[in-house]
Amino acid sequence: MAQDAAAVTPTAAPVCSICIANFNGESVIGPCLDSVRNQDFDLPLEIIVHDDASTDSSLEVIRTRHPDVTLIPSECNVGYCVSNNRMVSRARGRYILLLNNDAVLHRDAVSTLYRHAQQLRRPAILGLPQYDIESGVLIDRGSLLDPFMNPVPNLDPGRRDVAMVMGACLWIPKALWDELGGFPEWFGSLAEDLYLCCLARLRGVPVMVPHESGYDHWVGRSFRGGKVVRNALQTSYQRRALSERNKTFTMWICCPPPASFMLIFMHLLALAAEGLVLSIMKRDSRVFYEIYWFALKGVWRERARLAGLRRIAQAAKRIPSRRFFSVFTPLPHKLNMLLRYGFPSIE
Repeated sequence: MAQDAAAVTPTAAPVCSICIANFNGESVIGPCLDSVRNQDFDLPLEIIVHDDASTDSSLEVIRTRHPDVTLIPSECNVGYCVSNNRMVSRARGRYILLLNNDAVLHRDAVSTLYRHAQQLRRPAILGLPQYDIESGVLIDRGSLLDPFMNPVPNLDPGRRDVAMVMGACLWIPKALWDELGGFPEWFGSLAEDLYLCCLARLRGVPVMVPHESGYDHWVGRSFRGGKVVRNALQTSYQRRALSERNKTFTMWICCPPPASFMLIFMHLLALAAEGLVLSIMKRDSRVFYEIYWFALKGVWRERARLAGLRRIAQAAKRIPSRRFFSVFTPLPHKLNMLLRYGFPSIE
């Protein structure tokens, strides 16, 4: 009989600590926590929730309906990276499962991840197939990357090695998390999962997605946008700005030579050109200044930090560059999305 996670005592040694970052998740945190409790898994689990200064009734819901959850309330909004770093620092499990508050695990999710982690006999980052919670449609089995670090959904059930898995459901040994340094808190939010997976792959750590089980996800709810709605791509100024900046940070730090310098130069030119074209097409200079200039300015301001982190990351590289790029696709993903859906609407 499966053990209910709610029965785990504070003194029990959990196999896995499930860390859920919450901000204004009153409508979704209940199903998320219920999916954790309903796991077909006989070993002890630990549930940690970091509330990022929610202004809704999230805290009340968690305290009254889930009193055994380890709750870390924040006095101010600190962002996704800090939230997860705080939870992992408190975690007692051998493994960490980062889970979005708007994600719902399939019943065999934890057992699937644990089984594959044991079979690998080496540290690895694992994810699960991601399904749209409204339609049930498969979104991805992890992601590949295009030359500019844009995630390209992997839909091939025969492919387990991927470039990255989404932080919405990311399994990692705690020792590996500590070795990699966790999420870069100066990112704020977005692309921190890309950074962690790329840094791990540089060191020869597999990033994989088993073909079975999965999780359902309200895609784009946390930062609004980032999804296709009624055959049109929707995003937000905040989401796009942080995504473009942080993807560029990751490319600067993790992209191995000799291709790195040419790719980074081409990427920066492409960002500027894309921003100008979108601004002209939409007749709104805000698009360029609030998204693309924000990203380019951020790279310039952080150039010293990026150079230092790049030296450290590349010095620790243990795989050939060609193997790092083996999970990349040659065509820019944005071009494919433009041809399929046209220019995104930005709110």
